[in-house]
Amino acid sequence: MAAIKELKSWGDSFETKQPQDVVAAVIERYRGKIVLACSFGAEDVVLVDMVQRVDPSVPLFYLDTEFLFPETYVTRDRVIERYGLKPAQVIQMKSLLTPQKQTEEYGHALWSREPDRCCQLRKVEPLTRVLRGYEAWITGIRRDQAPSRANAGIVEWDQKFELVKINPLARWSWNDVWTYIKVYEVPYNPLHDQHYPSIGCTHCTAPVAPGEDPRAGRWKNFAKTECGLHKS
Repeated sequence: MAAIKELKSWGDSFETKQPQDVVAAVIERYRGKIVLACSFGAEDVVLVDMVQRVDPSVPLFYLDTEFLFPETYVTRDRVIERYGLKPAQVIQMKSLLTPQKQTEEYGHALWSREPDRCCQLRKVEPLTRVLRGYEAWITGIRRDQAPSRANAGIVEWDQKFELVKINPLARWSWNDVWTYIKVYEVPYNPLHDQHYPSIGCTHCTAPVAPGEDPRAGRWKNFAKTECGLHKS
């Protein structure tokens, strides 16, 4: 408990600092035992840029559900090229089940019937495996993304995965993210220009109309807003 309180106190000390300061501090503290989670969405490519400016050796991982948009893979390749990332720095995590095997075991289009189970198989389980080798992970969570994220700490203990979770962009707005992208000319997913503020799998992501909640395009027709990666 004392360690968790100390962690919260340390996280609170960043409330008036810029995300770049957070990134620098956590990399210094957890160097060699920290990893960046990257979905190649707007927030995550910003974090790739910030991390590369501090310590280019910090690895990133992405959860390849095998249902990602072609544009997401294109963005991955552009990011790799832009920052000269080596294969060992870009960790691809997949489900233990191929899409075909998942269909054989759970039936056709599991995501359309049991999206939570599909996310568990294709995202949460692979995430559990990749995080085992680290003491801290960096995510692109922002407090104004969804009510479920409103109380996210900049630094917090991740009870679900049992390691330190860093959310450098927690205080930032959507406009802050895009200002950074434009200023530093960060490569980003072209789907963002087609009304996709939040980008996941092809089967469970739709464009969002002006004025709608930014995450309204995820899991339409379901009372679901999270894939399970950021739920305790």
